[in-house]
This record gives sequence, C-alpha cells and structure tokens, in this order.
Amino acid sequence: MKKRALPSVGTPVWDLPTPCLLLDRKRLLANLQTMDEFLSVRGKTLRAHAKTHKCSPLAALQQNYGATGTCAAKVSEALGLVASGLRNVLLTGPAVTSEAHQQILECALEDPEFIVTFDCLSNAAKLSALFVSEGRRLRCLVDLDLGFGRTGISSSGFSELAAAMHSLPGLELLGLQAYAGHVQHILGYENRRATNQACLEIVSQAAEVLRQSGLSAPIVSVGGTGSYQFDAEHPDVTEIQAGSYALMDAEYLHIGSLENSERFEPFSPALFLLTTVISANQANFVTVDAGLKAVYRDGAIPEVVTPGLKYDWFGDEYGKIVSSGTAPLPTLGDQLQLVVSHCDPTVNLFDQFYVIEEDQVVEIWPIDLRGCSQ
Repeated sequence: MKKRALPSVGTPVWDLPTPCLLLDRKRLLANLQTMDEFLSVRGKTLRAHAKTHKCSPLAALQQNYGATGTCAAKVSEALGLVASGLRNVLLTGPAVTSEAHQQILECALEDPEFIVTFDCLSNAAKLSALFVSEGRRLRCLVDLDLGFGRTGISSSGFSELAAAMHSLPGLELLGLQAYAGHVQHILGYENRRATNQACLEIVSQAAEVLRQSGLSAPIVSVGGTGSYQFDAEHPDVTEIQAGSYALMDAEYLHIGSLENSERFEPFSPALFLLTTVISANQANFVTVDAGLKAVYRDGAIPEVVTPGLKYDWFGDEYGKIVSSGTAPLPTLGDQLQLVVSHCDPTVNLFDQFYVIEEDQVVEIWPIDLRGCSQ
C-alpha cells in the first residue's frame, strides 16, 4: 500500500484530513497579547496552564508573551514540559505515590525553579525526606481550598499545615495556591465577581498568615480565565493560573462579560475543529465526521462558525448539522469549522495543531503532552 503524504506547511485548509484541530495564529497571538497587557498594567504575572493545550511549543510561546512560568496538572505533564526545556513549572495537583515522588525529584533536578503544591502533611513529609536524602530542598506552595472541595486544605487547617511545611527540612515554602474552580463558569459578570470576591477574602487571610510566619512576599497563585479580571485587581495576588484564554471554547464564550452580558468578550476563539459533511440524504440535516471521538461532550454545545447553522451530537463518529432557517444546509463534501465545547479534553483527543493563516497551514505543532494524565 502506498504511504499517504502527511499534511505539511503550505497545505490549504480544505486539503486537511478531517476531523482535525486548527489554531488561528492571529487570534492566538492576540489573546496572548491581551492577557499580557492586562496583567502587566496591574503588576501581576501569568503562570499559563498547559493542561489546556497539552503542547510544549505553545507553552514556550506563552512565555515569550509574558508568562513567567507554566502550570502542569499532572506529574507526567510536568516531566514533558521540563524535558522540552521549559522552566519555572508549577505542579498544581497532588502527587502521592512513590513513583510520582521520584518523578518530582527528576523535574526538580532539571528545573531549579520547579514548584509543587501540598494539601496534606504526610505527603509533604515524605517528599521532604526524599529531598533531604538528596541534599536538596523542594520549592512548594500550600494548596488552599476555596470551597470547591476537589483538592486543598480548608482555611481552618491552613495555618497549621503551613507552619508544619515551613519546618520540614527538605521543603522551601514559597506561598500558596488557591484555585476557585467553581467560579470560572458562573454565568453573569456580576454574579461571578461576587462569588470570586468571597474566595479572595479567604485568600487574603491565608496570605496574612504566611506573612506573619516570616514570608515577606509570598507567592499567591490563583484564578483562571473566568476570574482573571477580578483576581488581577487584588493586592495580595501575585500571579494568575489561566489556560483557556489562549484557545477559548463555547462554554467560556457563554459566561458573559462586563462588555456583553451574553458573551465573554476579552478573548476570541482561536481553536477550531474542522469537520466535513459526509452524508446529505436528509431534508432537515446533514451529517459531519466529528462526533464524540473528536469533540468532547462537556460544557456547551459546539458552535458552528457559519451563521445560521447549529451542531448536535449524533454518535461516536458523527455529528448533525441543522439550519435555524436563516442559512442553507451545507452540501456533501463541504467543510465547517466548530468552536469546541470544552477545549481541554477536546485537545487531548488529537496529535497536532494545524496553525493557520489565511486558510493555509503555516506551522504544525505536536500535542506532545497528549495522554499525560498520570
């Protein structure tokens, strides 16, 4: 069988195999610039979250656009980022197994600025002992729970845990992490701000605890795309852990903003899923080749870029396109672009981004952290 030529730089968008992921370069760079300018004016820094895009070249580009560090949700992501040459990586999620501890040591040996988070003293003590045995100290943050309950220590237990971590010989306590995951997709700008403000009050109390313990300028690492505007105005916050702002998805687009109650305006969709009409035998809809295996069913419904058309789920392999009555249905072989429902898990389904300008591939970036879920 003849080996099929893979798409390359210069390939027109309409010649790409579908479904596939497109990254609009101009929109992506505009999003990175917008975030950098917003935070710079307010004296804050960005620690961009790589769990969104799973792509070390994009993480490096974010650092070129002002990000002073990178976040990784899992140890395997952190290993990949460090191996690619990224530095100042923060592991935001707990890692509790012996194997994970050895991988943390590996990351720290390669990246002198590597940081981990702890919400449990026993886990912190084990890693402290490991680093003492290596004659090193591990940089760390206390993970503070803001009511989400997924990870983090409660505000009532924060002081005790911070003091214990501060005393462990193998750890260097730098500050705190506090992620308000339950805030990010609250509908309505004012509703989201009010809920986030209550979280920031908890953060302020914890930051004061650290200052009283001798940390004059603790790292206070918080927030995400949905709360970055509020977090950046707070005097105790030092850095923002945003990820989705770079790519955007339909779920974030629907949360509303100060400028538009129906739409999140600060960032434009830069990520699109390209799909092809593969059956057009029905009067009221057509079938496309992007189903559950290509676009993750979580968050919002994917948005068709073409006005007047709507996407609906139609199985593992396929999707359905219907018209609202203002646009004709596409025909067999036509291509459509979708704003995906939830960027993080959708990206994890693919091997590469086709970076495009003017309907032509200008770069191909590997999604080299795909599947790094350990």
